[in-house]
Amino acid sequence: MGNDFDENDDRREGYDGTGTGAITPDGCSVEVWTRLPAGDIPDVIEAAVPPGASILELGCGVGRMTHPLIERGFAVTAVDESAEMLARVRPEVRTVRSPIERLDLGERFDVVMLASFLVHAGDPAVRQGLLETCRRHVAEDGCVLVQREGEDWHRNVPRESRIAGTDGVARILSTTPVGSGVNSVRSEYVFPDGTWTQTFLSRPLTAAAFEEALADAGLRVETYLTEDRTWVRARPAG
Repeated sequence: MGNDFDENDDRREGYDGTGTGAITPDGCSVEVWTRLPAGDIPDVIEAAVPPGASILELGCGVGRMTHPLIERGFAVTAVDESAEMLARVRPEVRTVRSPIERLDLGERFDVVMLASFLVHAGDPAVRQGLLETCRRHVAEDGCVLVQREGEDWHRNVPRESRIAGTDGVARILSTTPVGSGVNSVRSEYVFPDGTWTQTFLSRPLTAAAFEEALADAGLRVETYLTEDRTWVRARPAG
């Protein structure tokens, strides 16, 4: 519904993607994301926040989690920098087109959500901008939900998994150091009707480094929500 970003969808440096259909600035295929299931993530979110909470979803994509959340009674504002992604979000959802690190709605929400491992942005300044956006938009008694990579994510390579509910396979083909603690990750999604790839930058973070990054943005980790410690609930530090 909203649109505060009117630039071309130029690729971010170090990010790329191949395959039919629109490719976003960070190399994501819009077509692939329409096929990926939400899995149990909506259950994790629902259990971690108050019923009916207002949620600011940063990096919503095609609405993979947006739609299950609104169906569960949450009031979701969905943000993404890709017009092609936002075009797939249901029209009844409030949407905003903007790079996350530049977002300033002048509003506070019960919950701010930063999923899809975005906190591992290769550029520390971008990562800090993402977390500062979280802090700027969360109510003082609210919470921030962050999805982080698993501890062996960059070591357990190559790997593949079936995409639930589809005939597709997702693969992490390689993760290659490119300097300054950053890896270039190459992924592949194979379906009977096509293959898509994405190359992106990721900065591995130990739990201590992750918590320090949150602290630098005025947030503190309250609890790890999942056994693998990939979902985290944080609160304003004060």
